[in-house]
Amino acid sequence: MTEPVSVDRKGLAKAFAASLTGTALEWYDFAVYSAAAALVFPLVFFPDSDPLTGTLLAFSTYAVGYVARPVGGFVFGRLGDVIGRKQLLVITLLLIGVTTFAIGLIPGYDSIGIAAPIILVTMRFCQGVAVGGEWGGAVLLSSEYGDPRKRGFWSSAAQIGPPAGNLLANGALAVLTLTLTDQQFESWGWRVAFLFSAVLVGFGLWIRLKLEDTPVFKALQESGERSEAPISEVFKTELRPLVAGIMSRVAPDVIYALFTVFSITYGTQKLGFERSEVLTAILIGSAC
Repeated sequence: MTEPVSVDRKGLAKAFAASLTGTALEWYDFAVYSAAAALVFPLVFFPDSDPLTGTLLAFSTYAVGYVARPVGGFVFGRLGDVIGRKQLLVITLLLIGVTTFAIGLIPGYDSIGIAAPIILVTMRFCQGVAVGGEWGGAVLLSSEYGDPRKRGFWSSAAQIGPPAGNLLANGALAVLTLTLTDQQFESWGWRVAFLFSAVLVGFGLWIRLKLEDTPVFKALQESGERSEAPISEVFKTELRPLVAGIMSRVAPDVIYALFTVFSITYGTQKLGFERSEVLTAILIGSAC
C-alpha cells in the first residue's frame, strides 16, 4: 500500500474547510427537499389526493433520494479513483446544485399534470446520486490530506456538514414562513429556498477549485497500484465489515428522518403547531 505523502498545515486546513463546507451545502439541498416534502409537496405536486395519501406520496419521493445514494457511492467512488478526489467533488457539487435549483422551477400539478411529480422524482434521484458520491468523496478529501494516525479526526469534517446543512435549510425555511403568508409560502415562497442553493453552490465551488488533489491520490497515480475492480474486490474480501457498516447506519438514518422530516408533518398536522414553530425547533436541534 502506498504511504501517504505529508502536506503542510495550510493545505490540510483547506481540505478540511472544503470537506466541511461542501457537505454542508450538499445537505442544505438535501434537507430543504426533506422539509418541503413534509410542508408543501403534497399540495403542489399531489393535490388530487386526500391529505394522508398526498403526504405519503411526497414522503415516497423523499425516499427515492436514499435509494439513489448507494448508486452514487458506487459510481462516484470508482470515478474518484480515476479522475481524482477534487474533480469528483466538483462534479457532485454541480450535480446537486443544478438538480436542486431545477426543483425550485418545476411547475405544479395544476400546470402540467402528472409530468410534475415525474420530473420531481427524477430530480430527486439525481440529487440522491450526487449526495451518495459527495459524502464518501469528502471523507477521502479530508482524511487523505491528514496525518494517517489522526484520520478519524480529519474525516469528521464531512460528518459536521449534515447538521450544518440542516441548520441552513431549516433556517431559510423558517425565515420564509415567518415573513410570508401561508398562501405566499405555498405558491412561491418555498421555491426561494431551492433557488438560493445556486449561491451556496457557487461559494462551494470557489473553495474547491482552489484545492489541489490529495497527496494519497497523487501517490497512487505515480505508483500505478490502483485496483482495477475495487467494487468486486470489496465484496470478495471485505463482505462482513461491509454488511456491518451498512447495518450500523440503519438506525441513525431512520432517527434522522424521524427528527427532521416526520416531526414537521406530525407537529403541524397533529399537534397544531405553526410551520415556523416546528422549523425553529428543528433549527435549534441542528445547532446543538
